[in-house]
Amino acid sequence: MRRVRGWLREAAGGLPRQFWFLWTGTLINRLGSFVLIYLALYLTQDLHFTPSSAGLVMGAWGVGGGIGTLTGGVLTDRWGRRPTMLTAQFGAAGLMLALGFAQGFWQLLAGTFLLGLFSEGVRPAFQAMMIDVVPDKDRVRAYSLNYWAINLGFAFSAVLAGFAAKADFLLLFVIDAGTTLLTAVMFLIFLAETRPVRAAVRRVRGGPGLGTVFRDRVFLGFLALNFLVVLVIMQHMSTLPIAMSDDGLSTATFGWVIAVNGLMIVAGQLFIPKLIDGHNRSRVLALATLITGAGFGLTAFAGSAGFYVLTVVIWTLGEMLQSPSNSALVAELSPSLLRGRYQGVSSLSWSAGGALAPVAGGFVQQHFGSEVLWLACAVIGAVVAVGQLVSGPARERRAAELRVSAPIAPSPVSTETRHEQDVTPPVRPRPAR
Repeated sequence: MRRVRGWLREAAGGLPRQFWFLWTGTLINRLGSFVLIYLALYLTQDLHFTPSSAGLVMGAWGVGGGIGTLTGGVLTDRWGRRPTMLTAQFGAAGLMLALGFAQGFWQLLAGTFLLGLFSEGVRPAFQAMMIDVVPDKDRVRAYSLNYWAINLGFAFSAVLAGFAAKADFLLLFVIDAGTTLLTAVMFLIFLAETRPVRAAVRRVRGGPGLGTVFRDRVFLGFLALNFLVVLVIMQHMSTLPIAMSDDGLSTATFGWVIAVNGLMIVAGQLFIPKLIDGHNRSRVLALATLITGAGFGLTAFAGSAGFYVLTVVIWTLGEMLQSPSNSALVAELSPSLLRGRYQGVSSLSWSAGGALAPVAGGFVQQHFGSEVLWLACAVIGAVVAVGQLVSGPARERRAAELRVSAPIAPSPVSTETRHEQDVTPPVRPRPAR
């Protein structure tokens, strides 16, 4: 028991109070994140869309998300982390409910686009605030804990959503909207602003901006690799449920099969920081991608619930290794005063992947068959693994340079004291470590 307590202190101790509000918000929101998991089945089974049409509707969410992440990234740096998050979350709650009552193709296409715009607009602000409040040395732990919360909620929501979908698909939209609203209210009450002082922000306004991110070749190269990984991972939300349905498996079966992903992460994710500590980060990412690709590739041979569970177990292991290292590296490659923009462009790789994955996956699945789709996922995993090894040294050099030049992160400030922050002198550079 003493050893368990010591391990818990090592895994979760010493993190700031504001991080735990963010963590709690993540957990609440993910407990009701039903819609995207079952949207493909809702469109094809309840509304009788073809796989290609369903892919286009789901792709609209990715397109809206891409615009939302860029807009949210700019607003995060200019307007602030807190107001950007609140606007996006309150908007997403209303749109989620409206989408549940949409019926026609164009209504669903527009509604999904707007939902992606608002729901993904929160991501840069959330990530920038987490970087603001968590020191460099604790970020892999913090991202692992946050990822653990995401999947704890996902594990429960995937199973509950299967039964809710059986009763009425509208329930998925209502519950999802409710948990999003609850998260927004909690953030409104408890979160403080963490944006760097305005005096410092003025120094880069009119100078470095969104264009700076798109000229950063090291960062964009890393995001290109991440985009390819997203194309593979996002198949579990679009083509995987269709493949299982084609094999005669029910929506409830898909729910508990995919819940294995969340349960594995809940059981093992907190061990990952210790497992990868001291290992070359590029090699960790390469191995993670190989395992992920292999898991999805094996889906080509699946036909029973048990075999599908095996494939989920394999690609989940890769996901567990990849996620915290990936997030911590994005944080290290983001200059302090442009964190919102960098996080926005980083989220764009997920949104772009989310837009293309169901469209491309649905097309390949419909015209070439599921086997070709899953084997292509394995090939992509191998290509990305090589890319991680080749580009790793340049990324680590850039991260080291930014650690030397980064200003001291400000403490969170409440809205009542933000005016005093405006007259704070420019922050001093942090000494090299």
